[in-house]
Amino acid sequence: MTLLLTLDDGSIQRKLAEAVELARTAVLADAGADQVGAHVGVDREDAVSASHLFEATVMGYRGWRWSVTVALAGEEEPITISEVVLIPGPNARVAPAWVPWDRRVQAGDLGVGDIFPVEKDDPRLAPAYLASDDPAVEEVAKETGLGRVHVLSRHGRLDAAARWHDGEFGPRSDMARSAPDVCGSCGFFVPLAGSLSAAFGACTNDISPADGHVVDVAYGCGAHSEIEVEVTSSVPVAELVYDDSLLEYEAELDAAVEPPAETPAEIAEIETAEIETAEADTAETAEATVVDESEAPVAEVPETAEVQPEVEPETVVPADETKTDEPKTEATETTSEH
Repeated sequence: MTLLLTLDDGSIQRKLAEAVELARTAVLADAGADQVGAHVGVDREDAVSASHLFEATVMGYRGWRWSVTVALAGEEEPITISEVVLIPGPNARVAPAWVPWDRRVQAGDLGVGDIFPVEKDDPRLAPAYLASDDPAVEEVAKETGLGRVHVLSRHGRLDAAARWHDGEFGPRSDMARSAPDVCGSCGFFVPLAGSLSAAFGACTNDISPADGHVVDVAYGCGAHSEIEVEVTSSVPVAELVYDDSLLEYEAELDAAVEPPAETPAEIAEIETAEIETAEADTAETAEATVVDESEAPVAEVPETAEVQPEVEPETVVPADETKTDEPKTEATETTSEH
């Protein structure tokens, strides 16, 4: 075999590549004519073997191929069939690569009643009796009989710190980027114990979305304890504002109340009526000024003065002034006789 490989000038591979009908006969005997398609190529396996590929028309195996491996033991030896198998082609739909079950479990997959044991040599844990670089762990380890069997190792702390830092409550989250300040200066931030206290703590603000979660000191939200907000309008308001809607309403109201324009003829009639009304008022005022003498009061005369004869009421007769004077003379004489 070694001599054959050394002296091969390519004639063996040519013979293997030309054995298409032999390979087809083998696959037809194994699968049937209705499941074998056209010849699609040859793949070289080694110096004395090659695989002929045929399209597979098997239901449910679209994109798969029949692979028939042929071999040649020597130049004078006949070509033989090594194996016939069904393999996926470049466009075949295949199952994903196998992943062990302990690696398939992701954060949040553990449900109620589920059990997920840790590996025996889990690098995240260390025996509690071993010396640790975390002061908090050292204090627990010194309490003989009260310590835990395993405690968090340095690798475990670094792994948790990286996960928390890059997680939802880390400094790169959308909430932290839009926050006015960080958790490290918030009154609701409670630092963790041990070496993680410098970078992480728990949020105790029930308004915050991180309430009850471990947060990075560089995380932040809008419920920071030191925020002071000036309550002002978000819309800029000028010092003097005109309400155009009110002005338009008043203009429409004035237009509705204002009487319609009058024609010249209507204006002349109104002026004539006003003049007649004024003349009538003047005449009534003049008649009211005329006082009836019979209704006029009689003035009281002192005792030392001469008693004037009472003047009988007369009717004013404007036609003859001489007749009016005669009764007055008689009245005077009558008084003198008394």
